[in-house]
Amino acid sequence: MNPSTLVTVNVGSSSVKLDIFDVDVARRRVVGRTSDVVAHDAGVGLDAFFRQHSLDPRTIVAIVHRVVHGGDVLARASLLTPALSGRLASLEPLAPLHNPVAFEWVRAASSFECPQVLAPDTAFFANLPDVAKHYAVPAEIARTHGLRRFGFHGLAHQAMRDYRSAAEGTSTGKVVTLQLGSGCSAAAIGDGEPVDTSMGFSPLEGLVMATRSGDIDPGIILWLMSQAGMASDEVRRLLDSSSGLLGVSGVSADMRELLEREDERSRLAIALYVYRIRKYIGAYAAVLGGLDGVVFGGGVGENSPVIRERVLAGMTWCGIRLDDRRNASGEPGLVSSPSSRVRVYVAPVDEARVMADAALDVLSVR
Repeated sequence: MNPSTLVTVNVGSSSVKLDIFDVDVARRRVVGRTSDVVAHDAGVGLDAFFRQHSLDPRTIVAIVHRVVHGGDVLARASLLTPALSGRLASLEPLAPLHNPVAFEWVRAASSFECPQVLAPDTAFFANLPDVAKHYAVPAEIARTHGLRRFGFHGLAHQAMRDYRSAAEGTSTGKVVTLQLGSGCSAAAIGDGEPVDTSMGFSPLEGLVMATRSGDIDPGIILWLMSQAGMASDEVRRLLDSSSGLLGVSGVSADMRELLEREDERSRLAIALYVYRIRKYIGAYAAVLGGLDGVVFGGGVGENSPVIRERVLAGMTWCGIRLDDRRNASGEPGLVSSPSSRVRVYVAPVDEARVMADAALDVLSVR
């Protein structure tokens, strides 16, 4: 029985998204898919999924897992081996909300005795330039503790880059990609290669997010610990789960709800969110030496015309002009005006397909 099916496992903060891809081995490409979202524990969830879709493990080319933080252990998508499996525990502290859960699914999938591939979200940014990768801390401390900028949402930013490249017929150009969901990040991409990104050692750095603070003066952390008596775990929970849109507004982490409200704190939360995105677009235009494209993705980026409008308002100075009708249509694709020098896209972010393609490359199927 020839393997012809590929399964992707994408662990989120509250659910797990599973996709089945049919693989045309002869033509070395993915054709067709089936999606499902489950919230069961790993073992129960996988068994139920395989039964529901009548999957035979003998037909599985591979099970592919998204790993939020690959650290230095996983610099690229890799086939799971006994040696690699033994090193996964060292990655758990790097992304405590996601990696331990993802590895539970890896262990559960081992019972099906088919190849497994690990696709790290950090791989897209593995070769950032040194000036974008390093923090200005003592070099010995950085080496000893692995302190550097890894970048995250790499699968999403790769999907947005590929969408724009397909639409333009080229990967050349100076592009900013914006993944705006519960977590938010920006990336600067020059001629198809990432040169900077807003998230760093952890997914806390960068843009204002649903419940994460984004960029913050590290002195605030020291102050909270020394003057407010907060323990490190308390500070982590504060910045990770109680800040961002939720912390500023005091009522919600949901952009849709905040946009419907008229109170001052909700308006401020949205203004901070938009301001930080604009700030990064401007910074990355400077890093890239110009700007040819902006791509929006993620739950907010894809589904909120008003946020796209507010982010790009008044940016004609760098050649951006939105087409109001296109932007309001709710459809993916080009949303900039024909007179806009910078072409703006809304991209359906397809992390699962990026994972599937990476697995086929690892297994030399394509």
